[in-house]
Parts: sequence; structure tokens; C-alpha cells
Amino acid sequence: MSSHIVIDGNAFYEVDDECIREKEREKERLRKSSGKKSEEERKEKREQRRTGE
Repeated sequence: MSSHIVIDGNAFYEVDDECIREKEREKERLRKSSGKKSEEERKEKREQRRTGE
């Protein structure tokens, strides 16, 4: 387990680096999945305009 200390004024925090990495991976997965959905929706709308539906 790796961690580091963050000092903010009189407060200090111990940050778990593995937890931060997991949160970043989850955020990236969500970003990618929402991007794929948006691209699929754009393709579908283009097809609807092309066919006049």
C-alpha cells in the first residue's frame, strides 16, 4: 500500500494512491462509455436525417 501526506494549512491528509488510481480508472471508463453512447446517437440521428424518418 502506498500513500502520501498532503498538508493544507493546519490540516493534513493521508492519501491512498491505489484508491486515487481506481477512482481515475472509473472516471475514464465512464467518460469512454458516455462518449461511445454519444457517438452511437449521432450516427443514429444522421441515419434518420438521411432516410427522412
